[in-house]
Amino acid sequence: MRPFDPRLIKYARETRSYIVFLVTLGFLQTLLIAAQIILIAQALSPIFYGTATLKDTALFIGGIGIVFLIRSGLEYVQHSFGHRAAIKVISQLRGAVLDHSSKLGVRWLSDGNTSRVVTLTTRGLDDLEAYFVSFLPQLFLCVTTIPALLVIILYLDWLSALAIILCIPLIPLFMILIGKLTSRYSSQRLKSMQQLGTQLLDLLAGLSTLKALGREKGPRKRVEALGNSFAEKTMQTLYVAFLSGAALEFLATLSTAIVAVEIGFRMVGGSILLFSGLAVIMLTPEVFKPLREVGTQFHASADGVAAAEQAFSILEKPLPSQDGTLPSPDLSLTPIVTENLSVFAPGRATVAPHQLNATFEPGKITVLRGISGSGKSTAVHVLLGLIEPNEGAVNVGNLPLNDLNLETYWSQITWVPQHPVILPGSILENLGVEGETPGEEVTKAAKQTGFSDVVALLPNGWNTLVGQGGVGMSVGQRQRLALTRALLDESSLVVLDEPSAHLDATSEEYVTDVVCTLKKQGKTVIVIAHRAALTKIADHIVEVTSSSRNIDTEVAQNLQAQRDSSVYSNMLKKIDYALPENWENEGNR
Repeated sequence: MRPFDPRLIKYARETRSYIVFLVTLGFLQTLLIAAQIILIAQALSPIFYGTATLKDTALFIGGIGIVFLIRSGLEYVQHSFGHRAAIKVISQLRGAVLDHSSKLGVRWLSDGNTSRVVTLTTRGLDDLEAYFVSFLPQLFLCVTTIPALLVIILYLDWLSALAIILCIPLIPLFMILIGKLTSRYSSQRLKSMQQLGTQLLDLLAGLSTLKALGREKGPRKRVEALGNSFAEKTMQTLYVAFLSGAALEFLATLSTAIVAVEIGFRMVGGSILLFSGLAVIMLTPEVFKPLREVGTQFHASADGVAAAEQAFSILEKPLPSQDGTLPSPDLSLTPIVTENLSVFAPGRATVAPHQLNATFEPGKITVLRGISGSGKSTAVHVLLGLIEPNEGAVNVGNLPLNDLNLETYWSQITWVPQHPVILPGSILENLGVEGETPGEEVTKAAKQTGFSDVVALLPNGWNTLVGQGGVGMSVGQRQRLALTRALLDESSLVVLDEPSAHLDATSEEYVTDVVCTLKKQGKTVIVIAHRAALTKIADHIVEVTSSSRNIDTEVAQNLQAQRDSSVYSNMLKKIDYALPENWENEGNR
C-alpha cells in the first residue's frame, strides 16, 4: 500500500474532510514554526552584539510565548480531530466490508472467508487509528512544511539550503528500504492473527462436539503454536521498527550537524551574520523533523495499513451479477414457484437440493422436510436470492427472481435463521421498538413466543442491554426474540429455519402457536422442520432430496491420490484433532 492510498477517499468519505483539515493545519504550523524561530533569532542576536538588553527584547520573548501556546493548541486539536476522524473512517470501512461481504454471498463467506472478515473488521482495522492520528499528519507536514521552510532558508542563506537539499534524499531512500521490510512483517503479522482467530472461532463452534468425543484438549498445542507464531511476528515487526527508528534519527542528526558545522565556520569567518546563522541552524531540524517522524510513525501504523489493504482487496471483489430492476410483486398475493431447482455443493460431488419442484402459496404454511444435508437451508437461501442455483429457476408469480430488484423483494420478507444474531443495544431496540416501555402489541407477542419469561429474568427487563458490553443470550433465547420480532414485523413472507431446533418439547408449543398466528395474520410461512409438531400444522409439505453428480475421472483420481499420500496422512495427524488417536488402525480393520 502506498503512503496514502486514494481508495481511502473512495471507501471512507470522512477521509476527504480530514485531509483538507491536515493540509490547512500543516500550512499554519509551518508559518508558526518560522515565526517562532525568527523571533528567537531576533531576540538573541542584538543581545549577543551588545546593541540591546533583555528588557529591550521583551516584545520578541512575549511573541515567542504566544506562538508556543498557539502551536500547542493546534497539536491538541490535531490529535483530537484525528481520533474522531479515525473512528469514523474505521466505522465506514467496517460497514463497507461487511456490506460487500454479505453481497458476495453465503458461498463466498463459507469458503473460509467468514473468520477472515470477522478478524479484519474487529481487531484488524482498529490498527488503522495510528495511521490517521500519527502517520498522515506527518505525511502532509512533509508536503507543506519542508518546501516552505526551504524557501525561507534559501532566502537567508543559499549555501545552507543547498546542503539541506543534498542531504534530504538520504532519509526517504532509507525509509523506502526499511518500509518494504516492515510492510512484509506487518502482512505476516496480520495473516498470523487471522489464522489464530480462525482456529479459535472453529474451536468455539465445535467445542461441544469435541467434548463429547473426549478430544477437548486436543487443539491445545495447535492454538499454542499459533499464539507463539503471532507473538513472534509481532516481535519481528517491533525489532525492525526500533532498528529503522535509530537509523533515521542518525541520518537526520548527521544532516543537521553538517549544516551546523558549515555555518559555524562561516560565522567565525564573518561571512554570515548571527541572526541568519541562528535562524538557519534552528530551521534545519524542523525541515528534517517531518521526514523523521514519517519514518517513525510508519511502523506504528503499518499494521493498520496492512489491514486496510486487505479491506480493499475484499471491497474490490466483483459482486455476483444482479441485474434485476423490476419491482417485486406483493408477496401476500403472489405464489413463489421453484422449477427443477438444483444447487451443486462446493467441493463435493453432491447436488443439494436436487430437482426441487415446489409452490409456496400465499397465506399458507409450507414445510420443507428432508434428511440432514439434503439442501433445505440451501433451498431457502436460493428463495431469498442469496445463492444462484446451478440448474432450474425461481419464479415470483410470473417473474423470474433474477429479474427483480432484490431490495423490493427483501423488504417484504422476515427471515429467522437457525442462529439469530442480537445487536448491541436494549431488548426493545432489538425488537425495533422505540422508547423505554413496551406497548400492548409487544407484550402480547412476547407472551405468545414465551419471550416474556426470558425478559422477566433479565436485570433491567425490557431495557436490559444485550450483545457487546451487555448481557449474553443463549441460542434458544435469541430464537424466541427473533420469533417475537417476526410477529411484530409487517412483512408478507416469514421464513423460519429450524425454529424449534434449540428448544425443548414444551417450548416447541410456542413455535407452533407463533406459526399459526402468522398464518392468521395472512402471512406466507415457509418452515424448515424435522419435528412432527410443525408438519402437522402445515398446509403443504415439500420433500427436499439430494443426489450425487459425476465428477471428472481425472479429478477424482487426483483427489484419491492425494488422500492416499503420506503427506495427507501426516497433515491429518497434525491438524485434525477430532480424529481418535488410532484412526489409521480403525480404518484398516
